[in-house]
Amino acid sequence: MAYTALYRKFRPLKFEDMVGQEHITKTIKNQIISGRVGHAYLLNGGRGTGKTTTAKILARAVNCLNPQNGEPCNECEICKAALSGSLTDIVEMDAASNNSVDDIRAIRDEVNFLPTLAKYRVYIIDEVHMLSTGAFNALLKTLEEPPAHVKFILATTEPQKLPATILSRCQRFDFKKISNEDIIKRLEYVCKESNIEITNEALKLIAILSEGAMRDALSILERCLQEGNKKIDEDFVKDLVGIPKLTFISKIMESVVNSNVEDALKTIEQIENEGKDLQNLLWELIKYTKDILVYKTSNNLQIYSEEEKKQISTLAEKISKERLLDLIYTFSELENEMKWSSQKTVLFEVAIIKMCSPKQEASKQGLEDIYTRLNNIEEEIRSGVKIQKDQKQQNEKVKSEPKIANIPKPKVEKVTDMQIEKLDFWPKIIQNLKDQRKMMLVSNLLNTVATMLNDMTVGIVFQNGLTPFVKSIIEKPENFQELTRLISIECGKQMTIKLLDCQDEILKKKAKETHPEEKVIKELDIPINIIEE
Repeated sequence: MAYTALYRKFRPLKFEDMVGQEHITKTIKNQIISGRVGHAYLLNGGRGTGKTTTAKILARAVNCLNPQNGEPCNECEICKAALSGSLTDIVEMDAASNNSVDDIRAIRDEVNFLPTLAKYRVYIIDEVHMLSTGAFNALLKTLEEPPAHVKFILATTEPQKLPATILSRCQRFDFKKISNEDIIKRLEYVCKESNIEITNEALKLIAILSEGAMRDALSILERCLQEGNKKIDEDFVKDLVGIPKLTFISKIMESVVNSNVEDALKTIEQIENEGKDLQNLLWELIKYTKDILVYKTSNNLQIYSEEEKKQISTLAEKISKERLLDLIYTFSELENEMKWSSQKTVLFEVAIIKMCSPKQEASKQGLEDIYTRLNNIEEEIRSGVKIQKDQKQQNEKVKSEPKIANIPKPKVEKVTDMQIEKLDFWPKIIQNLKDQRKMMLVSNLLNTVATMLNDMTVGIVFQNGLTPFVKSIIEKPENFQELTRLISIECGKQMTIKLLDCQDEILKKKAKETHPEEKVIKELDIPINIIEE
């Protein structure tokens, strides 16, 4: 007798045997019981979630001579013929290899004939999204108004590729990924029926590796049987699919935490010599880092042994939650980069070296210090404290700033005597820049006012004078472009910017007089203290 794969041998024959799709099987059973079976169904979901199985059961159920509570009996003449594949009234078609207009025209011609034995002629079209545009158009009319004795069941993993005209003619059922608990229960049943000895840890690992697909879980289990082991454990499954042992994962994480590049590279070399896949290694590192974070947050882990928990506890004491989150994001970015790289090993080793480098942590701390210092500077400026810088250092910093070609520099003019009319939207622009965390730019614009020079030009008046350092900050291409953009938005048209060096005492006086609060104080002639927040 020919060997039958596990996923075919243990394919459910009734709706009640299906795992994890109760929301769909219950609805279909109720339709069969009430006699309200639709003429076209669209079964959508990931691989191995039960779409084809549901289609086969539904095709038998609508034709069964002795249906039982919406289920096929699997004992009558029709059910047995359908199970053996000899019933010509149930047609299964793979749209991946039969996607032409002629294939659909053949179906369109056949639907006019009555079924030979069954009550309905049922067409199961798998991977229906592979049909050509012409084939979809040929199917439209037949799918919308088929003869009373015809049912269509379409299955696909990519419903977004189907035309809206097809989707609107079908009852759509979305299959979800099967939970790990349901997969483990089904695997336990299969192992019991097949006399397979397997540990609970191995079952959990197979369920995780299957990613919600029952067929994948049964395929992994079948691969384990090919090796002839009497008992299947977790280490055996890891060796079979190429997942590194937990000791290797723990060593790499320990090297990253302790900034030990040499040990990390030795461990990676050892893993590669054993033929393990780097993608699986990266997947395990992400999972292990997440588990350390969970342990550090809730002090709760269930899968690991006591010895493994001690290792995790030791690592958790040496690393912060922020660093663990950063590692998870870094590993995830590396995973995306490795998918498209032909030099996966080089990319992986370089990323690990960067993670082990203490400079990375220092640079992040440096950024935090810079933000703190900028906030302090802003508070000092608000409180009226004059901040002095070494002019030599400022000039050196200006010289060291990178210049980008084709970026127009703002013009600087000396202002002597002119009437300044403040633009109302200038404080809003300052706040917008602050929300963007451009603190260096904001700190140099706090004591400025904006005025309309002409229809196309807005002037930024620096009331305390325009130093070379402040000028270098404004001249940065990204800062100047953002200022121009925000001003143009407020003015409703494209504007240019001029920087006005306000050092003249007359202009300072006039600038002060334009403040509305000063005018109010003069008019009321009473002492008023203005507190700026």
